[in-house]
Amino acid sequence: MVTPAALPPCYAFIPARYASTRFPGKPLADILGKPMFWHVWNQTRRCALLKQVTLCTDDKRIMDAAASLGVPCCLTRADHASGTDRIFEAATAMDLPPEAVAVNVQGDEPALNPAMLDALLAPFQDPAVRAATLAHPIGAEEAAPPDRVKVVTSLAGDALYLSRAPIPFDRDGEGAADTAPYLLHLGIYAFRMDVLAAFTRFAPTRLEQREKLEQLRLLEHGIPLRVVHTPHRSHGVDTPKDLEAILPLIRAGLHEE
Repeated sequence: MVTPAALPPCYAFIPARYASTRFPGKPLADILGKPMFWHVWNQTRRCALLKQVTLCTDDKRIMDAAASLGVPCCLTRADHASGTDRIFEAATAMDLPPEAVAVNVQGDEPALNPAMLDALLAPFQDPAVRAATLAHPIGAEEAAPPDRVKVVTSLAGDALYLSRAPIPFDRDGEGAADTAPYLLHLGIYAFRMDVLAAFTRFAPTRLEQREKLEQLRLLEHGIPLRVVHTPHRSHGVDTPKDLEAILPLIRAGLHEE
């Protein structure tokens, strides 16, 4: 079992942008009497490997709601291109030490299982690991849609490539008997601070722009991305209708507080 003493100091950040094409004001969406960002923060702080969990927002309404609920929050610029850029601003403002690990927890994951964060951080016991993410095995039917990002890895467990296409391509049908031949990428990341700083300095890369996947920026610059397998699923909220689907999961977790 990994303990905080075995790791560099680890901090989690939750980007919470107000503007959303499909769901404006999503971080403030009410879930059982609390805004969605509170549920994400509450689940994240249950990971004992983290020293602090901080909300990062560009909106005073979210900032005020966080203050009323006792959620640490950092007000960031509104012009960030991604949540990764937003958490770097917050991590820099907090003056995290160079050896620290910053975790980017998606702000639309109110049913996040804290065990996923334990798994994500475990590889950082090895100083050679610079960045990490999660993946979950899935079948061919689920792998088909382009909104399901797939990842393939090296024998060492580092990402070789991520794509919206089903990869690897099974040319001869040799994987037909495999019930979960693909790895679904889950959008939770952890970076050592020097890697996070480098990511924000790099311009978007060719493959990143083609696939519309920012994590490819790391691979194109030769920065290894460790991929950790998890049995747990991601349950993101993209539209108001998604809230109904996750309510049973959130209710099931509330008794553990």
